[in-house]
Amino acid sequence: MINFGTGGWRAVIGDEFTRQNIQRLSKGLAEKMKQENVDREGIVMGYDRRFLSKEAMHWAAEIFAAEGIRVFIINHSEPTPLVMYYVMKHKLHYGMMVTASHNPAIYNGIKVFTYGGRDADELQTKEIEHYTSQVDDEEIVAMDYQIGVENGMIIDIRPRNEYLDSIINAVDMQVIRERGLKVVLDPMYGVSETSLKTILLTARCEVETIHERHDTLFGGKLPTPNIETLKPLQHYVTDKRFDLGIATDGDADRIGVIDDLGRFLHPNDLLVLLYYYLVKYRGWSGPVVRNIATTHRLDQIAESFGETCYEVPVGFKYISSKMLETNAILGGESSGGLTVRGHISGKDGIYASVLLVEMLAVTGKKLSDLMDQIDAEFGTMHMEEWDYTFTPEKKGEIYHRLLVNKEIPPLPLEIERISYLDGCKVYFKNSGWVIARFSGTEPLLRIFCEMPDREKAEQVGRAFEDYLGLK
Repeated sequence: MINFGTGGWRAVIGDEFTRQNIQRLSKGLAEKMKQENVDREGIVMGYDRRFLSKEAMHWAAEIFAAEGIRVFIINHSEPTPLVMYYVMKHKLHYGMMVTASHNPAIYNGIKVFTYGGRDADELQTKEIEHYTSQVDDEEIVAMDYQIGVENGMIIDIRPRNEYLDSIINAVDMQVIRERGLKVVLDPMYGVSETSLKTILLTARCEVETIHERHDTLFGGKLPTPNIETLKPLQHYVTDKRFDLGIATDGDADRIGVIDDLGRFLHPNDLLVLLYYYLVKYRGWSGPVVRNIATTHRLDQIAESFGETCYEVPVGFKYISSKMLETNAILGGESSGGLTVRGHISGKDGIYASVLLVEMLAVTGKKLSDLMDQIDAEFGTMHMEEWDYTFTPEKKGEIYHRLLVNKEIPPLPLEIERISYLDGCKVYFKNSGWVIARFSGTEPLLRIFCEMPDREKAEQVGRAFEDYLGLK
């Protein structure tokens, strides 16, 4: 059974991520395209550096080619946002990226993009699941890859330059050149190095890179840029006195940042900084969008500028949809994904990185000083996060207690309201919140708690942990 989560279809390699399932999904999507009369325009496909990614893309291409659907293949590993940009720029109705993003190395998966370069929404993914479930394996026919190339059904394209040019044209390259910033990159063995390095070198930055080689095991760590995985980047920044360090996850749609003092900049802080920069320094106007597990400091800053912060469920498709509806300036999530008005309607770690560099160049300030400025003006908040694995039985018990019976633990603060928009979120009067929700990309229960100080965040989060028996 192929089921899509908040970030596409992901599965363990050799378990559910198999050639048969990849081709079954491709056959289902091909049937959907035919029913919608968009099969003649073709589909674009890309892949990241995970084990079997390129092969999986070829297996999928063989099905579309056999179905008479032309396939535009990016035959070298590239960032996910590049594929999204191509779908948008060339007005295709569908694109595919073989990736499991930040999941452990034993996973792989497929993201599907729709018209406008957007993540397939819940309606679209349900329809893909339906078409896929109707596929009879005996009816799946594949065209040999080389034959597909020879007869023009599989076409090798190289769209990197147009994607990079779109970012270069969206930022102030001249002011970056004048600043002469020192930047160290950590692609986490993923796909961002060439794209990011090309732009930053063009902007006359001094650039060095760590963890750039191809390693399908991602150095034995999760390819997700967080405080635990970016220790080497922290040391590199401080030892060699760089202005900042930038890391991206496995497929380069998320970003992690180390400031000039070697401190990990939480993605929440990055969203706050960039929204503040776009309004105060670029002079943009408009709301901001965040998911339900992302900092409420965005609400404070939006209110200070006479703007609104909109809250949506987890899943970037909800963020991009609300941004389109409200003409928002920026949308993002606490896991490091964000996008900006006028760019693609999906996460882009490459664009976010370059915009961050522009911010330093335009303001003439160090990243640590800018963060201090925000803290002085709006106060500080602290977020704690916990992930828990569970047995199927335990998941059922937690789901029933939390989302059916709507039980919550005794909490040390006055409750303002409780939301079940996505999991269970408790909002406290005056300040702070806590949420418990099941991940849509991994078999985990996640708890996030944001409070004015670490101690209170720990206390509230642990109350949920104890109450649900998660230790």
